[in-house]
Amino acid sequence: MSEATTLRAALRDAQTAIAASSDSARLDAEWLLAHVLGCSRTQLMMRGDDALAAADVQRYAALVARRRDGEPVAYLLGNQGFWSLELQVTPDVLVPRPETELLVEWALECLPADVAAQVVDLGTGSGAIALALARERPTATVTATDVSAAALAIASGNAERLGLAVEFREGAWWQACADQCFDLVVSNPPYIAAGDEHLPALRHEPLLALSDGADGLQALRDIIAGAPARLRAGGRLLLEHGYDQGAAVRALLSAAGFTEVSTRRDLEGRERASGGRRS
Repeated sequence: MSEATTLRAALRDAQTAIAASSDSARLDAEWLLAHVLGCSRTQLMMRGDDALAAADVQRYAALVARRRDGEPVAYLLGNQGFWSLELQVTPDVLVPRPETELLVEWALECLPADVAAQVVDLGTGSGAIALALARERPTATVTATDVSAAALAIASGNAERLGLAVEFREGAWWQACADQCFDLVVSNPPYIAAGDEHLPALRHEPLLALSDGADGLQALRDIIAGAPARLRAGGRLLLEHGYDQGAAVRALLSAAGFTEVSTRRDLEGRERASGGRRS
C-alpha cells in the first residue's frame, strides 16, 4: 500500500493478501479498515475514492499482515458479536462461535422465563453463554466458572459493561462450585484431540480452551461424571462437542444415568450439542 492508496484500492489489496487465510477475505478487509478509520462498513463503501492518510495506511497494513498470519479478526478488533451481545475478546479467551448459539437456544428452552432457576456455565471463557442466558432469563441466578484467571477478568469485564448479573468463580470444572446444586448446567469445553490437524489453524487462540491434551473427550467425561451430584432432580446438562463426538457423548450421558438423552444439530446438519436429564 502506498500513501496515495484510496480506500477502494486498499480494500482490494487487503482482500488479495488475506484470501489464502480467510474464507471471508472481503468482509475481513472491510471490518479492519472500518476499525482503522473509526467508521461503519456502510460509510466505508461511500468513501471508496478517498485517500488513506499515511498513518492509516501503516495501521491497516499491520492489521492485514496479522490477519494474513491467521490471527482472528475478533482479536484485531477487540470484540465479537454473540447472540444479542457485543463482547470484548482477547487472546486469553476463545473467540465465540455462531454455532455455540445453538447451546444458548437449547438452554433457554429448558429455562422458563418466570422461574428462579440456578444455572452454571462451566469454562465460560469470554462469558458468552452465561451472559446470553443472564440477558434472556433475568430471573435465573447464573454462575460462570473458568480455570483461567485471565479469562475470568475478560468475562467479568463484559458482564460489568453489559450490566448483567453473573457470579464468576475460578477453578477447573466442578472444583469451582463444589458447594452448589443447579437446575441447568451448560458447557462448551475443550473437545479437540491433541495432535488434531485443525489445531495449527487455531494457534492464536488459547490451547487450554481448545484441546484437553488427550482424546478430545476427557473434559466431557469429567463434566458428565460430576454432574449427577451437582444437578437437582429433573435438572439438565447440555454440552457442546465436536461434530463427530455425538455418539460418544450420548453414551457417556447414558452411562452416567441421564435420561432423555438427545443431540442437536447445527445449521449445516452436524451433531453439535448433546444433553440429558437427571432423573
